Amino acid sequence: MFKTIKRTKEIVIFAGCMLILLFIISKFIGRRDSGSIDNEEFSLVDSTLDIKNNEQMLLAAAKRIQELEEKIAILEKQIPRIYPDVRYLNYLSRKRILITGGAGFVGSHLVDKLMKEGHEVIVVDNFFTGRKQNIEHWIGHENFEMIHHDIVHPLYIEVDEIYHLASPASPPHYMQNPVKTIKTNTVGTINILGLARRVNAKVLIASTSEVYGDPDIHPQPETYWGHVNPIGPRACYDEGKRISETLTYAYAQQENMQVRVARIFNTYGPRMHMNDGRVVSNFILQALKSEVISIYGSGDQTRSFQYITDLVEGLVLLMNSNFTQPVNLGNPVEHTIKEFAEIIKDLVGGNSKIVHIAGVQDDPQRRKPDINRAKKYLNWEPKVNLGIGLQKTVTYFKEELRKFRHSQRSKFVKT
Repeated sequence: MFKTIKRTKEIVIFAGCMLILLFIISKFIGRRDSGSIDNEEFSLVDSTLDIKNNEQMLLAAAKRIQELEEKIAILEKQIPRIYPDVRYLNYLSRKRILITGGAGFVGSHLVDKLMKEGHEVIVVDNFFTGRKQNIEHWIGHENFEMIHHDIVHPLYIEVDEIYHLASPASPPHYMQNPVKTIKTNTVGTINILGLARRVNAKVLIASTSEVYGDPDIHPQPETYWGHVNPIGPRACYDEGKRISETLTYAYAQQENMQVRVARIFNTYGPRMHMNDGRVVSNFILQALKSEVISIYGSGDQTRSFQYITDLVEGLVLLMNSNFTQPVNLGNPVEHTIKEFAEIIKDLVGGNSKIVHIAGVQDDPQRRKPDINRAKKYLNWEPKVNLGIGLQKTVTYFKEELRKFRHSQRSKFVKT
């Protein structure tokens, strides 16, 4: 419907301009044909009058086109958008919830859940890694608001709860500008905690399994203090999140605030950034393109992968709980990187070969969460099977690759 109106608008404007041009040409030709050079009827005075008349006609046509554009805009507003089903909550139950980084991978799925539950959701994002298309299906909904803002600058709004997810989370992104990453996790966190203190809002800080560094305890419980290189290439993110946790509990103790901290382990699913350099996205893209599947190092290092819906469920349960200490949210099922590459290759198919390349500095060798605390206090554990989750993710990446095919004029080409 919107495309039809837009196309009609373009046709009306083009047709109006063409009619005016044809009229001017016809008048000019008519005058040249009706007289001769000897009669000299096509005088300078006549030409001046014609120019003035044509200018008046152009102004009248422009005014008419503007009127048509205004009418089309009114019609566009009258056409109702179709949104996902939303539960109705009265003013006593409905919360105003801020999600920083809400246009990102995790944030956009959290937006979906909270919107469908009937809450008012405000997304704040600077779109460094977030994308508008992740949340465009909510734009215009009465319960949804989007603010283009960088949280390293203070924010002044009224909210009941805050999910602080803003930060680049993949190595290529957070290493691209390490100082900015540190500022987001320190100055940005201070701004969000300050906002929560001013409006007496409950705040959940999205931390990471990276606070454990390259662990020498396996699996990693929340009581483990970590093994982190403070000056390595990953330190901007690892130490940034560690100081973010420190700030959170300092505010909680000093200002008597309600805080929650989630230590998020490897997560995958639709809306992952295609160029985030993580294991899941790298392997799937390489397999779909029939390229070499690259494994850094020996491939004996391990990871555990949870599906995005499991993580979002855990985040909401943690926010709604009374538990204030850090909680691991991850899948305790462990796979080596070599095993995972084979799983992806078998799932996608194709002729991709698996090759090993040089390892990266400070790459954790083992990563597996101890989720006993989440089970005990949140009654939470992952539910989505790896095969099912990966199939949904592969389907998403196939569609994204299809959208990447453009003509030279950057128009979407359907295949």
